[in-house]
Amino acid sequence: MFYHVKELQFNARVSEPDPKFAALLLEQFGGANGELAAAMRYFTQAFSTRKPYPDKYDMLMDIATEEFSHLEIVGATVTMLLDGLNGELKNAAEASPLGKLTSRNGKDELMHEALTNPLFLIQSGGGPTLTNSQGVPFSGSYIDANGDLTVDLRSDMAAEARAKITYEYLMKFTSDPLVHDSLRFLMTREIAHFQMFGAALDTIKPNFPMGILQGDPRHTHTYFNLSNGADARGPWNEGQGPWSAGESWEYINEPHRHVIDTQGEINHQPETVNITQEEVEEKDKELSRQRSEEVKMKTSAAPTQWSSYPQESVESPMEADTTRT
Repeated sequence: MFYHVKELQFNARVSEPDPKFAALLLEQFGGANGELAAAMRYFTQAFSTRKPYPDKYDMLMDIATEEFSHLEIVGATVTMLLDGLNGELKNAAEASPLGKLTSRNGKDELMHEALTNPLFLIQSGGGPTLTNSQGVPFSGSYIDANGDLTVDLRSDMAAEARAKITYEYLMKFTSDPLVHDSLRFLMTREIAHFQMFGAALDTIKPNFPMGILQGDPRHTHTYFNLSNGADARGPWNEGQGPWSAGESWEYINEPHRHVIDTQGEINHQPETVNITQEEVEEKDKELSRQRSEEVKMKTSAAPTQWSSYPQESVESPMEADTTRT
């Protein structure tokens, strides 16, 4: 159940109208890395975690709800940046030059914006639209939910990183100190969410590789030098890398020759890997059982229900209350 508190989480303010920047800020309203996409991403991901990982469900729902509050801040800022536009557009009795709305943008620039993004300045009439800065409508394809927390949480961290850098770039396109203050708050919350997702991922053991199945040991440690000229070496292709002592990267300096010699990698026998395919298969079975039990132990046979009333713990009820229908 959602309850709308009318005060914004952060006091959004603007010094003066700026329709041009309002159009740019739409990227964080209806864009791929915007606040609505974040809210819907975490909201959707939360459902599959409700019973097996109620603590992660609580976190995802909390952050999703905060993202909705950030959407409200962005929408309010866009609207304030367009102050006066709605009234001028409705002034049909006389011609009112829109250029007088702001000292930064003249009428010619606003006309250009109306031609390049008509939905925003002509159809919205002074409010935000569910589009990105180029007028592309919001799409459900922005939302990813894989049903595996080790995958989703890594995806969420990447999403927060992209949103953070978008706010960082947006701040370069406005000199309004009050707008800067709001964008700095929103940018900082992306950093905080990144840390939250990382901390949650650390509580899932093991959490690498993503999902359940381990990698084929013939191919996990190889690095293919697929470029000519000067080559870069580093911890991504030499030394121990992320593995335990005794294992290391295998640098394939002549990939074409290597592929031919190994019959397309089928006969590749790595020298820097200690684990065998049989041991990998045992790990697959062990982790498969572990993950399956994590779900099954929190799931009862039907009938079931989602919440208890009142909900006094993060756990989902094991069985439904069937005393009333």
